[in-house]
Amino acid sequence: MADSFVLYLFISRHSLLTRLIWGCLQLQLGVICSIGIWTFSEAKLQAAQAHQTWKSLSEFTEGVTKVNPEPTPILIAAPENFNPDLQLPPKTSTEAPQNSSPPKTSTEAPQNSSPPKTSTEPRTPDAVLESIHTDYRYDTDNFGQTNLFFEPTAQFRLSNGNKIFFKTGFNLFEQRGVESITNFPLQVGWQGKIGKATLQTAAGVDIFNRLPTAINLNAKVEVPIAPPRVSSSGQLLSAVVLSGNLEQGPYKSNARTLENQITAWRFGPDLYWQIDRKTSFFSSLRLGSYNDGNSEVQSFSRLERKFGQFSLAANLFTWNFDRNLERTSGYFSPSDFLVYNAEVGWEGDIANFLRCRLAANLGQQRLNGEFDNANTYQTRCTVKFSPDVEADLGYTFSNVRNQETGGSAYGGNSLAGQLRVKF
Repeated sequence: MADSFVLYLFISRHSLLTRLIWGCLQLQLGVICSIGIWTFSEAKLQAAQAHQTWKSLSEFTEGVTKVNPEPTPILIAAPENFNPDLQLPPKTSTEAPQNSSPPKTSTEAPQNSSPPKTSTEPRTPDAVLESIHTDYRYDTDNFGQTNLFFEPTAQFRLSNGNKIFFKTGFNLFEQRGVESITNFPLQVGWQGKIGKATLQTAAGVDIFNRLPTAINLNAKVEVPIAPPRVSSSGQLLSAVVLSGNLEQGPYKSNARTLENQITAWRFGPDLYWQIDRKTSFFSSLRLGSYNDGNSEVQSFSRLERKFGQFSLAANLFTWNFDRNLERTSGYFSPSDFLVYNAEVGWEGDIANFLRCRLAANLGQQRLNGEFDNANTYQTRCTVKFSPDVEADLGYTFSNVRNQETGGSAYGGNSLAGQLRVKF
């Protein structure tokens, strides 16, 4: 370092042309160093998941209880999707301190010239890998139908605060009388803000082992009708959020439906209303159009009230199709289906690293004018392995139908969860 300094002083005593050549070399050296620092910056991963085509009633059991006390959280409409981690962090300045100018190396330099400045801080990466999450679900019933879903999603935060995510995975569909089908989904998505609205879009392809490749896409726009109010302790006091949803892709109901290459467009609004810190309301409406000429109207509403670790909720679900095409197309398509029930739940910490929830739904279901009991039992636990790694695992049993069974009783089992890793 001392030799370089002596060499600089020696050259500075020569002609102005020599000093200009040395200045250019010094500038190139600074650029090369800056690029090297940027190249070796570490990246991080974060997860995001698009809204699924169909969710069972038991997946709407979680309410909103706490959020970060930071302003203007980005709210996903459904209560169980409310995630304070989706807030945009403050931008990190990449400018060098004003008093960090390089030391003078020559007293003979012209009065109005100075050596070129080189940044002492690494450049912010264009995309930062934040975290990764993996969704898994294993569904079975007493009529020989099995669906397995395993879908990891990696999410990146861009330098402007927007997000992009990549989803892939492996899915398996088995059913009596049908050859099994494997599916490899590939999807790329983007999420950002336009004014007060949050926009999320995604598009991709579904690759099958013995079926043609199919395109999938979805879009969601979310607008706060009333800005969220948060207490000093981080608890959500009130909020009203309206969202619009559009989805298109293969209808992954079962192996027979996929074999018949059934695809569907679904669109409609969601409304989430945090009435007060203990009471919330959620409502969803979906209109569907299928490539076999069928159409549907689906609605779901939930009112929930919390009492400490306990909660009470009322659920109402309706599903009506224009035509019943289960025999030909393979999917449950009732002309008149209604489910209503009351739910009792408990959620609390079992240990510092373990939190669990238990819930029971008791009600009635009506299919084509005939009534039957509708019961669902659910348990779910979250294990926190470290501040950056946690996993959910839950089990659900339900006799709420998703296919025509005649006079036979229906029973469905679901083992589902999610692994989340932050970097």
